[in-house]
Amino acid sequence: MATSIRLAPEIEQRLNELAERTHRTKAFCLREIIEHGLTDVEDYYWASETLERVRLGEERVYSSKEVRHDLGLDD
Repeated sequence: MATSIRLAPEIEQRLNELAERTHRTKAFCLREIIEHGLTDVEDYYWASETLERVRLGEERVYSSKEVRHDLGLDD
């Protein structure tokens, strides 16, 4: 799937320099950045959503004592 994005000049310069230093194409670098960065962004948003549910009292929170007991680590 082809996608277009606008980059700030300083970001485009960094991308150009990365591609040159690594002897890779800009497209390769962008794919790597997206593949690795997407996981980080997903984790951030999912954690934010969970935190909001905790704040609203919609998500159960367990103490470390409860977790240790449930996992049989109190021995």
